[in-house]
Parts: sequence; structure tokens; C-alpha cells
Amino acid sequence: MTRLFEEIDIQPSAIGEISLRRRRIPALGDRDIYEVKLGEEFLMSSMFPEAEIALSRLGLAAVSGDQLSVVVGGLGLGYTAVAALEDQRVGELLIIDYLDTVIQWHRDEKVPLGKILNADPRNRYVHGSFFDLAIEDGGGFDPAQPGRQFDAILLDIDHSPRALLHASNASFYTRHNLALMCRQLRQGGVFALWSQDPPDAEFMAVMNDLFSACEAHVVPFFNPFQNCQSTNTVYVGVKP
Repeated sequence: MTRLFEEIDIQPSAIGEISLRRRRIPALGDRDIYEVKLGEEFLMSSMFPEAEIALSRLGLAAVSGDQLSVVVGGLGLGYTAVAALEDQRVGELLIIDYLDTVIQWHRDEKVPLGKILNADPRNRYVHGSFFDLAIEDGGGFDPAQPGRQFDAILLDIDHSPRALLHASNASFYTRHNLALMCRQLRQGGVFALWSQDPPDAEFMAVMNDLFSACEAHVVPFFNPFQNCQSTNTVYVGVKP
């Protein structure tokens, strides 16, 4: 370990070795940068969380009502979850993550946003596969209340509907399985999805088949590593 780099934790998992690192890059300012890697692949960096935050803000902006019940699929470094809790209309948040290691990093507050999530009584961690729970007949996202419905489902796991963390995830992005997931949304509920890629016309066609008021929001942010503006996409659709 040096002042500029620390590997906080590294653990085996069912989908490969996952690690949490902290680094400082003096040229980019005197602040800690947290990174999550799966094997040699970067999953998340605290350097540019704008689109993860936008996933919650854009998704919840499309929902009406109060005391909202919200599901976040994919915990990462916690930016989407914390942004959801900033909406005072949210009465309950379930965070689904396949990797118990990532949940434990937040419980143990090895990542900065863990403290915020742990202190908020509206938040609950659920260890499980989002993709299995999304299409599970009679089960669903809440193990304490099988079959219940939610006001919003916010998903940030794969890099995009085409750039997958695991090949088995591909079936989720089909019309059939998205329709199964929709059974867990209330009428007027929202499904929102983060993607690192530009808007995908083929996936938008699937969204338009199932949802109303569909939009693919392009979210710009400055990428200091490339010294230029980059973009991500947030898809939002409302259950008719």
C-alpha cells in the first residue's frame, strides 16, 4: 500500500474475483477515488457517477405519488441508491445485489456511501440475483412479501443491453422477460435502465412495445482520463 493506492478488499465470487480499490491521482485533485473491478474489468469508479445518479433522478421523476416503493438492481458504489433516497417521496428502498461481498462493503462502510445507506431506515439490502428475482413466478424482489408490486425498478448491472457482465443475462432484455418483470410494477410504475452505450434503436423498440412515454436520455459528463466529454444513456419507460 502507498498513499496513492490501496487495495481495500479482494474476494472470490461465483462470477470471478471482485476487488475494491482506493487511489489518488494528484493531477486530478486531492481526493480519494474508489473503484470496483471484476477480474481485470472495471465495473465502477467514483470519478464519474453522474449517470448512475441520473438513473434515479430521471426514473423517479417519471413516477407520481408519495411513499414510493423502489427497487435498485445493482449496488455498485451506492450512487444510484443514495440518489433514490434523496427523493423524499421514497418510503422504501430495496437494493438487490448478486454479490454478498459488495453488500458487506457497504454494511462495513468500506465505501463512503455505505454510512448514508446504513443510517437510512428506508433502505434494505437483498442478497440475490436481480435477473432471477425479476422473472420468478410468485416470488419477486421482496423475500418478506412475495408477489408484491413496486413504484419503480432502477437497474444498473450490465454495461448495456448488449455489453453484458455474463452471457446468461442476455435473455432478460427480451420482450418476454421484461414483460415478466413488469408484473412487479404497479400501474403507472417506472422501469429505468443505465447503459454505457448510446441509445439502442432495437432495445428502444422492445421498450416501446411494453411501456408508454419511453425515452432514452443521453447523460453527458466530463471524463478526466480522456480529457473530453463522454455520455451514458438512461432508458425510462412507464407501465401503462
